[in-house]
Amino acid sequence: MPSSRSDQGFAYRKDQFQQIVEDTLALARQLGASDAGAEVSEGVGLSVSVRKGELENVERNRDKSLGVSVYLGQRRGNASTSDFSAAALKQTVQAAYDIARFTAEDPAAGLPDADDLASAEEAARDLDLFHPWAIDAAGAAELARRCEAAALGVSRKITNSEGAGVSAQQAHFWAGSSRGFRGGYASSRHYISVSPIAGRGRDMQRDAWYSSMRDAADLADPEAVGHYAAHRALARLKSQRVATGELPVLFENTAAAGLLGAYVQATSGGSLYRKASFLEGSLGKTVLARHIDITEDPHILKGKGSAPFDDEGVRTRARSIVQRGVVQSYFLSSYSARKLGMKTTGHAGGSQNLALISRLTQPGDDLPAMLRKLGRGLFVTELMGQGVNYVTGDYSRGAAGFWVEGGQIVHPVHEVTIAGNLRQMFKDIVAVGADVYTSGSKSIGSVLVSRMKLAGS
Repeated sequence: MPSSRSDQGFAYRKDQFQQIVEDTLALARQLGASDAGAEVSEGVGLSVSVRKGELENVERNRDKSLGVSVYLGQRRGNASTSDFSAAALKQTVQAAYDIARFTAEDPAAGLPDADDLASAEEAARDLDLFHPWAIDAAGAAELARRCEAAALGVSRKITNSEGAGVSAQQAHFWAGSSRGFRGGYASSRHYISVSPIAGRGRDMQRDAWYSSMRDAADLADPEAVGHYAAHRALARLKSQRVATGELPVLFENTAAAGLLGAYVQATSGGSLYRKASFLEGSLGKTVLARHIDITEDPHILKGKGSAPFDDEGVRTRARSIVQRGVVQSYFLSSYSARKLGMKTTGHAGGSQNLALISRLTQPGDDLPAMLRKLGRGLFVTELMGQGVNYVTGDYSRGAAGFWVEGGQIVHPVHEVTIAGNLRQMFKDIVAVGADVYTSGSKSIGSVLVSRMKLAGS
């Protein structure tokens, strides 16, 4: 975290956070803790929303927290506070210590092994994550108004709006443990969004779009966000239902990110050691189509999932998650790794900058090309509900999108349900588009699944 930028907009400096962590660890040692870890953080932000040109909400947030974990052998206690006074630090460490005293021993409990922790040099790696946005409420409201006005101005069929919003958020933290780890950095996340409504009466349709970046300079123009959101809403007018059947389904890149998220969930340590995943025991086995790779790079500059170390201080590294459809790595924290008799993969806190790619994808495989590959079937642009059973892999979601014949969109579709089983769906991926979209820490193009059940009219 470069010192020239580390305290912009924050109430606490990096050196103050460092001292709080050292004081907390010292208190734990004085009580007789065998190990301890502490993390102190602060977040600052501004969020503004408008609707039909009128200011609706202005919210400013400023929060801070100290979390401490105390270990007595393999008994662990956790406590937190938002009070950084000396008395509060002492009370919080004491609380964590008392919890540990009365907690049952857990053979998997404990800090990460020292050789898994990021070194001082690795922890200090600058991934260009901190770009504070010097915008006030009036400026944010103006950007939101421009975005909404652009959406409303696309067509007279854009009849209403659920509003537009602008948010500027930044945070920083410092963490340390009794095993020598020290590290922290500042980061930022900003966005602009809008939700226009098209049509009237029973034919009203809503859609939305947004732009989210670490650096406000990289955000899409508010007018571009508004125009695209409006066109998405207009395209959904005069939606129809379709007949029940089995057919190929093309997931738009934004919806396909959910498939990648489902894979992460099913191969994450918590699901695996609880035996609550349909992909339990899948390491080294083929679970996706043989042309599919999943890679991870936590060190992409400005990446939304970038981090030099995970939430436990374990070093992160680029890795192959899936190669030619075969599982190469799970997503494990130190705790879940010990429960499974394995080594941590540096995923305490989740995945980092995943990309799902196909070895069959060509540069010209844009969305029109993917629609041609679909031929006749459903193009899904929105998913609703939480109908994924990670124990069995059963998948059932409400969907909206477009009916496609001869590789061309015929009409919009609503009120349908698509269903299948993720175990088979992953193997039935026949194509991935070159129209890559990054949603949070996941990048993926449109995904064509050869066959799913569709429940319509």
